[in-house]
Amino acid sequence: MFDTISLDKVYTPEQVAEMLQLSKNTVYDLISKGEIIAKKLGKSYRIPARSLSFIFNGLDYDLYEKEKEDLKNLPKIQDALKKIRKKLIKE
Repeated sequence: MFDTISLDKVYTPEQVAEMLQLSKNTVYDLISKGEIIAKKLGKSYRIPARSLSFIFNGLDYDLYEKEKEDLKNLPKIQDALKKIRKKLIKE
């Protein structure tokens, strides 16, 4: 089901209820409990697809993605630290 969902897309609570086969009230309850992250725009809620992914994948997936990003940037950080350390040693 989530293979076809664009993570940039947003949904209404009604759409989420239909996708998850829940009642609309249950979706609103999950939003109020913080189990589904939603943004209130005026009187309406919009739910990012990533929030739905979070329900099933949990925080682990988000942490995994951030760790990959950190590891990708690690060589740049190490180079910057080397340069700073060289400057400190020269002073």
